[in-house]
Amino acid sequence: MLSILPAAAQMRGHGGPVRALALSHDGRLAISGSFDQSAILWGLDTGAALGVLRFHEGAVNAVAGLPDGRFASASEDGRIALWRLGRAEPEQVLDGHSGPVAGLAVSADGAALASASWDGTARVWPLAGGAPRVLEGHRGNVNAVAFLPDGRPVTAGADATVRVWPSEGASLTLATLPTALSALAVTADGEIAAAGADATLRFLRADGTVRAAVELGPQPVIALAPSPDGRRIAAATAGGTVAVVERETARVLLRLVGPGLPVWSVAWRPDGTELVTGGGDRLVRRWDARSGEPIGALAMPRPGNPLAAYHGDRGAEVFGACVACHTLTPGEETRAGPTLAGLFGRRIASLPDYRYSEPLKRMDIVWTPETVARLFEVGPARYTPGTKMPEQTIGSAADREALVRFLEKATRQP
Repeated sequence: MLSILPAAAQMRGHGGPVRALALSHDGRLAISGSFDQSAILWGLDTGAALGVLRFHEGAVNAVAGLPDGRFASASEDGRIALWRLGRAEPEQVLDGHSGPVAGLAVSADGAALASASWDGTARVWPLAGGAPRVLEGHRGNVNAVAFLPDGRPVTAGADATVRVWPSEGASLTLATLPTALSALAVTADGEIAAAGADATLRFLRADGTVRAAVELGPQPVIALAPSPDGRRIAAATAGGTVAVVERETARVLLRLVGPGLPVWSVAWRPDGTELVTGGGDRLVRRWDARSGEPIGALAMPRPGNPLAAYHGDRGAEVFGACVACHTLTPGEETRAGPTLAGLFGRRIASLPDYRYSEPLKRMDIVWTPETVARLFEVGPARYTPGTKMPEQTIGSAADREALVRFLEKATRQP
């Protein structure tokens, strides 16, 4: 049994949910990406943050460890940054996607990095240099990417398809599943695991048929990671648990239970005895993969509910979808979006301590009850082109009015 100080079991540093997590090949270092727009490099055995990487203009949705010791981070801003330990700026930036990057994967030979994007494409980037291969075929967001052992990329998307991409030509649609897909994993023997909105983990054969399935509900599965020996799959859910599933039998061996907030990311240490997770509690956590118990002392703090004082207020209920990215009062920890404190009467993209996209800085909009309502009537992409805000609309005029009334109360400053 390892003897580890409690500080090493829970790593605190992000100001928002930990959206992505990856380990170095030797398992000693980890990189985490967050809705707070930063990535952090960690020493896992000490729990120390070795570097805070600030480059992206949006949530860091995906990270990866590269065989040469570098790390990759990818963001809502569509860019991929390659980092080396000890350097404050990216060593290289990969540009090409026109939408948020949602997933990264490294080929088995370490020669290529693949990215999945909400622009409807995936790309395969040669790490030695050169133009990427663009993979087009999905209808809608591409949410996850992986590599087969022979080097072929595999993608999964909101169109519920898993696609394998031959070395040349169009994709082979390996399978169309009953649900939008958000997570994908490939084992060393080439089996594909996919999961998403219906909270069911499915194992696919080479011909696309489902070999086995296991329900992990009720909440969607949002991240998958195969164990180093390929015998188990860790499946993280929006409900705050991680199920460790035995591949051969499709049986849940154990569940890791945290503070009840979404677990956005999960990774294995190389010997397969330990899992590392990142989630809505803004922490990176370590777990014994054999017992499901936390390593070291486990504090289970739930962040305070900023909407508790507005219980029963319909506008607060509507705002519940926004609270992960926006604070209502000054002085709270940074999240993916700018604070809404003092919102009404403020010009768009005018807070000095937030990194806005250039298109927003050029707009002439002042936030009023009317402009906020219009934003959610037509959607951010139409009303504020170039925004990093996820696309969402509120179809009910009554709900838009309730949201505006709530924001007038909640964001008013003395």
